[in-house]
Amino acid sequence: MDLIIKARDGPARICAMQINQNTVITPNILFLKTSRFKIPESADILLTSKNKNTKKTPIKLKNIYKKDIRDIVSIGIPNSKYFNNSFNIVYSDKNIQKINKKENILFIIGNSLNISKKQTEFVNLIVKLREKIGYKNLIYLPTIVDLSNLSLFTYMGIDLFDSTSAIITARKNNLFFSSGNQNINEMRQIPCSCNYCKNYRDNPSSMPFEKILKHNYELLLNEIKCIRNHIFNGSLRDLIEIRSKTNVNSTALLRILDDKHYSYIEEKTPIIKKKKLIVTTKEALNRVEIKRFQERIIDRYKKPDSSKILLLLPCSAKKPYSFSKSHKKFREKIFNLENPHIIHEIIITSPMGIVPRELELIYPASNYDIPVTGLWDEEEKKIILTLLKNYLIKNKYDKIILHLPKNIREFISVIVSNSINTEVVGNITSKESLNSLYNVLKEVSKNYPRVNFEKRKIENIESILSYQFNKNMAKTLIEDCKIKGRYPYQKIFNKNFQLGMLTKERGFISLTTYGAKRIFNSNRYCIEIFDDFLLKGSLFAPGIKKADKDIRIGDEVLIIRNEKLCGVGVAQLNGIDMMELNYGEAVKVRHKV
Repeated sequence: MDLIIKARDGPARICAMQINQNTVITPNILFLKTSRFKIPESADILLTSKNKNTKKTPIKLKNIYKKDIRDIVSIGIPNSKYFNNSFNIVYSDKNIQKINKKENILFIIGNSLNISKKQTEFVNLIVKLREKIGYKNLIYLPTIVDLSNLSLFTYMGIDLFDSTSAIITARKNNLFFSSGNQNINEMRQIPCSCNYCKNYRDNPSSMPFEKILKHNYELLLNEIKCIRNHIFNGSLRDLIEIRSKTNVNSTALLRILDDKHYSYIEEKTPIIKKKKLIVTTKEALNRVEIKRFQERIIDRYKKPDSSKILLLLPCSAKKPYSFSKSHKKFREKIFNLENPHIIHEIIITSPMGIVPRELELIYPASNYDIPVTGLWDEEEKKIILTLLKNYLIKNKYDKIILHLPKNIREFISVIVSNSINTEVVGNITSKESLNSLYNVLKEVSKNYPRVNFEKRKIENIESILSYQFNKNMAKTLIEDCKIKGRYPYQKIFNKNFQLGMLTKERGFISLTTYGAKRIFNSNRYCIEIFDDFLLKGSLFAPGIKKADKDIRIGDEVLIIRNEKLCGVGVAQLNGIDMMELNYGEAVKVRHKV
């Protein structure tokens, strides 16, 4: 059985697979079919203990226990007819260690109802299982899903679920809702207009089991469609944070996943997204995109060498910052100085922490939104202070100037006690405040040798490259170069040869073959293709012999054949998946040698 991945968002994916001559899309719900439980018309897959003549995709169970509905799929095993005897039931780490992923297609998490009560062990089990079996295989989680956790489990890497929980919930007279399950005896009106609820909206307690169950089925199917839409749009995490708030167990599982398994999520998360990052919950502060941005600032980023004076500024609602009204005013005062390029601007913001001006075009700093109240909670303060402290350990300045609102200065001053404050009169962009900014900068910068604008442009691009690749590769790429063009569209030239280009849309440097040749010997971000493979158009996974495991979706990559550069482009898979999968576009090739 071949799986074709249609879309991804982190470890979550949408797959197409052939079962019994039918095409089935995952994530999906397996609906239990017995004499007591009828499946909905719109169901794709049914679970049954008998041979069924149906247009649906049937998966036959060897064992069905009628006494306890919770045991039906916890113990049941799919018929080998549909999975070629290629299934494995996983209960613990010991099971995972014995797995030979080449011999199996479907992996069932057994006894899920009991295992899930040990939250940390449960999350560890799912992550370890997915890491062990890779992306070619399916994971089926029976029994425990509802609307509060279905999106989360999909995000963790689960493909298949079942209707058991809908039945159990209905037996308890509970209706599924996205805001949390509700008992019919505790409602005065049913807030639903589906075909099953409409006749009972004003008399919920009279709603029979069969109607409750059909409503729950309907909500499960709608949630699966909603999850698929979010995967296609790259916004599944937004849905998870909304849904998990309706259930304390789901919130706990999400926090454990973020805290203990950052690398698992990070390697499958693109470095660039079109979707705006929305930060409205505490859990959003721990998103992979934010953590990765913060880590790269500390581990990779290099400030412009010529900058001796650090200017800390507040963020703006409009992104990128320099396109906002407030930052245009700040920059106007800076560029009116006789020596403006001695100044280095860093924006103080939640949830990013700090954003050097050169990185304002890079996701997620380029495209995020957060409620602005003027109030900073302790978690936000801690993030900013920790990041700024670690940054200043690695990046030294002669002077630090704060042009910040009072509420930010109060906690920032703990880290930069020797800083110089501008005088803020009214708001941060008032005429008096801006004049104070100019006067302070003028006084502090007047004794420094003048920094050439062309030199500073090169250093700014080097700073971007250090974040994008690393400091050594950035230095190699930018050596003896000039920058042409107007920000945010700038080109790197060595003599008459263009090495790369900065664009507002990506925020990164897009390389030419000349640029790629410069960093060829670094052996980073490289993909080796088979000797007899001809590079035509995009590069697909079957042609890849070896790939740098640090490659992420959206990275600039070098394509190598016979130890020679043969192309450069943008990664569409991460490095690990490039080597594991035998189908799919791996690199969108921009230039071929």
